[in-house]
Amino acid sequence: VCISGLTPYFDRVAIRNVTHAQCQQWVEKRGAELSSSSFVQELDTLRLVLDYAVSRGLILSNPAKEIKRRKLIKAKIVVPSREQFQRLIDAMRDNDGTFGTQGKGGDAADLIELLAYSGARLAEGTALKWSDVDFARNAVTLTGGDKGTKNHEPRTIPMTSALREFLSKLKDRRKPKDNDLLSVTKDAKKCLQTTCKKLGCPHFTHHDFRHFFATTCIESGVDIPTISRWLGHKDGGALAMKVYGHLREEHSFAMIKKVSFGSAAPANGTTG
Repeated sequence: VCISGLTPYFDRVAIRNVTHAQCQQWVEKRGAELSSSSFVQELDTLRLVLDYAVSRGLILSNPAKEIKRRKLIKAKIVVPSREQFQRLIDAMRDNDGTFGTQGKGGDAADLIELLAYSGARLAEGTALKWSDVDFARNAVTLTGGDKGTKNHEPRTIPMTSALREFLSKLKDRRKPKDNDLLSVTKDAKKCLQTTCKKLGCPHFTHHDFRHFFATTCIESGVDIPTISRWLGHKDGGALAMKVYGHLREEHSFAMIKKVSFGSAAPANGTTG
């Protein structure tokens, strides 16, 4: 993707003829079209190409070396509250027609519940087959299907009580074969956007329900390293701490009530 973005500005130019001015022209024209993160990715790619040319003796110095990277502003993660989550699921299913879907969002609701209770990425969740579910062991194996998981390694996670209950009801309802997919839809985007708008909720995405899973686990007292393994991170919890090391305001205010600066009472309950 980065090479495609750079090509119109450097195509058919001999590497020895690439100048700082030409790189600056890319900044002024192409940079105006890019977000900060995309700009940084393209700039890093350009620098790597030119560094390679320097290491091979094709040019003496990197003409893009002095171009400044843009400051990346971390996007704020918006996580559904538990109340919002339940309202969304109920509205998607909409069996009584209150929200105008007449239950047609049931498949989308199934997918969102699957992601929320497992912490799976969208591609991992939609690739799950019933053969990946082990009720006896109380575990689910995320393989990512033909494309594999993001880190190319399958992982087995224990089922939350909510996931087990959801999958048990889903299995009773569908009577699936082992090779059938758990989700009969690959995407709940349209239904999710429509429902969020009708409920006046933020426009949540599939990935926000992975955040919902992680945040719920944190609020339930699960340690970060364990959550990171369930999410498929391989850094011991560094990324999870950076991304999910937050607590919702109401949880934070509830926890502060447990903090005491008074003298600890003696074990036998008597005073000194």
